[in-house]
Amino acid sequence: MNAGPSAAMQSSVLVLNRFYTAIQVMSVRRAFCLLWKQLAEVVTVEDGTYVAYDFESWLEVSDWRAALEQRSEHDDWIRGVNRDIQVPRVIRLLSYDRFPRNTVKFNRRNIFLRDENRCQYCGHKFPTHLLSLDHIMPRSRGGSTTWENIVCACLTCNVRKGGRTPHEANMRLFQKPVKPKRSPTLTHQISSAKYASWRTFLDEAYWNTELME
Repeated sequence: MNAGPSAAMQSSVLVLNRFYTAIQVMSVRRAFCLLWKQLAEVVTVEDGTYVAYDFESWLEVSDWRAALEQRSEHDDWIRGVNRDIQVPRVIRLLSYDRFPRNTVKFNRRNIFLRDENRCQYCGHKFPTHLLSLDHIMPRSRGGSTTWENIVCACLTCNVRKGGRTPHEANMRLFQKPVKPKRSPTLTHQISSAKYASWRTFLDEAYWNTELME
């Protein structure tokens, strides 16, 4: 079954620079804005060849696929006033030639993704709103805010640990925290069949790149 309009708008679009290098992951709304302003084009891979569509031709392709009911279960569609429009998975900026930074961003979301939303003390998985971040060596004792000293913790375990080290609190880490070698965001998304088309544009070099968002 195809995703509903709200789910479609929450999906992501991979953005390439004009050299076909992946540089960004952005929202569907922003991607359509760029297409409508003729600042970008949709890129697909058909029979091993790159095929590009401007906004008008993409609308025509969407009409054709909708008429023939060529809708994969992994596709997203947006219902317009007079037509259904398929959400593109990849777009290419027509004049942007910069490259992404070769670094993995240190932020809350990437820590949750690295730890797979699993509390690193009790080992259970939780929704994001029921997780917090914990300094293994407490900040009050000189603990740094780094990949190696920050882990996901459920609220219960965080309170239990308090301002102590895991050893002092008689708690064990589920796994040793390390800086990811690959972008947690991309690793999470690329594992889904929904974003399988991204793999064509993400070679090994870009696994080590945190794309802008």
